[in-house]
Amino acid sequence: MKTLRIAALAAGVLLAMSPLVPAQAVGQHGVKYTWDLKPTGSTAQFRGLAAVNKDVAWVAGSAGQVLRTLDGGRHWQNVSPPGQALLFRDVEAFDAQHAVVLAIGLGEDSRIFRTADGGKHWAETFRNAEPTGFYDCLDFNNSRDGLALSDPVNGKFQIAATSDGGKSWKVQSGKGMPAALPGEFAFAASGTCLVAGAGRTAWFATGGGAVPRVFRTVNGGRTWKVSDSPMASGEAAGIFSLSFRNQVHGVAVGGDFGTTGDAVKAASYTTDGGRSWKLVPADKAPKKYRSGSAFVPWSAATFVAVGPTGSDVSLDGGRSWTQFDDGYFDSVECAGHGYKAGCWGSGKDGRVARLSVGR
Repeated sequence: MKTLRIAALAAGVLLAMSPLVPAQAVGQHGVKYTWDLKPTGSTAQFRGLAAVNKDVAWVAGSAGQVLRTLDGGRHWQNVSPPGQALLFRDVEAFDAQHAVVLAIGLGEDSRIFRTADGGKHWAETFRNAEPTGFYDCLDFNNSRDGLALSDPVNGKFQIAATSDGGKSWKVQSGKGMPAALPGEFAFAASGTCLVAGAGRTAWFATGGGAVPRVFRTVNGGRTWKVSDSPMASGEAAGIFSLSFRNQVHGVAVGGDFGTTGDAVKAASYTTDGGRSWKLVPADKAPKKYRSGSAFVPWSAATFVAVGPTGSDVSLDGGRSWTQFDDGYFDSVECAGHGYKAGCWGSGKDGRVARLSVGR
């Protein structure tokens, strides 16, 4: 069933792309949020997205394609690993030269590659050896420590960890992992089903089971605790994306991509580090399924969420959301500090944009 769900996501047949008709969201002091499209010349679907700052970003997607920009999206370089027709779903970049990409799929189709020279050369540093394993996403606490998440193997989610920036990976013991629910899995939709925080903290989110859940670790993935979520779950529903602005404040977004894309109990927020979650009321939540989310780093409590039918912004830490665009995006990522900070979105047909904030 997992492969069928992923195939449907990759083909984009379940949700139609709506026309781009910006509907600006106005924030504090009249600040407006819009997307500034940055043509890539590609037709790939880019669910993998890594923002380094407002100038540097990486995208990874279908047909083994990886692109990089160094000038804010004016030009894109094809830096794909040679000879790979894999389905890339996540990319994490530390700067313009160092990046790690994740290919998804059952068994050996789940692989990780690393570059240290801007994509001129790539090394395969991990290949899944479990026939039933399926890696969905990865993230890093810093330039050395990172985790990658697989759907359950023998009844438990599986974690691979690195402490050398992705040069090598070690599958962690399942002793510290709570048992998975029947039918529970993670969504390889935007590279944000697992997110890492300061120190050795990380969270990952699930769906497919009786309830969606959020797992959290404070010791680099050796042990995990899990909390139920008030959001909806189902065969194609649950939490698709997590985003945290610090160790205690975060948001979760999702929905059901398998029916109409309507968002029913599809957004929540936490103020205690993911130990508990509060449901966003339907009249304040995104109206459609959302696959990605990110904290806007130059703000106090602003998050952006994206999906095939549009983008929403929350100015109050995820308690309420306003749609500001209805173009197609799968992923959103923000990074950088001060005047170098930037937010990027990516999606199908080579679609990439940078968030524009004006008055």
